[in-house]
Amino acid sequence: MAASDRLNNIIGLTGGIASGKNLVGQLFARLGVPVTDTDDIAHALTAPNGLAIPAIQAVFGADSLDETGAMQRERMRERIFHHPDAKQQLEHILHPLILQESQRLLQRHASAPYQILIVPLLFETSHFLPLVNRTLVVDTEPEQQISRAMSRSQLDRAMVQRIMAQQLSRQQRLARADDIIDNRTDEAHLWQQVVRLHEKYLSLDGATR
Repeated sequence: MAASDRLNNIIGLTGGIASGKNLVGQLFARLGVPVTDTDDIAHALTAPNGLAIPAIQAVFGADSLDETGAMQRERMRERIFHHPDAKQQLEHILHPLILQESQRLLQRHASAPYQILIVPLLFETSHFLPLVNRTLVVDTEPEQQISRAMSRSQLDRAMVQRIMAQQLSRQQRLARADDIIDNRTDEAHLWQQVVRLHEKYLSLDGATR
């Protein structure tokens, strides 16, 4: 996407592991907002017959795939934690493909008042920030992240803490946010915040047209 083709009113939604990004994205979608999730794109790319599978197999070997031909996520997670070079190699394969597909999906909804682009590592990588006009951080307590991640993904505490250590700290993330959603209580409170932000983002769109 050339600079001249850059879309307006793309909200980059991010947050630490298990902070509630997906739920917030679902709530915006309930209001009719187009939502593009880079995690969904990554899963499709690494599923059986996914576009990234040939390169992953070539770089990491046949044991990087499971019996269905998808990337073996648990094995790859362990590998990249222990070998930084492997992490860079995997990102070199995936990030350009995720970026390309994100641009395609965003372009499909170019006439929408605004769109949500969910990027878990929005601030940690440089690839996706040029696409967004504002950043929205979903915030919660670190202990809540740990318990949610352990429950959701069957990861142990040590693994979740290792993942969190590779992400920006809570304070760093909040300092870079244009907007913040507090996900420390319940879904009703979350919904109220999403509705308020929806109205805000619609008013921003009106100011740019």
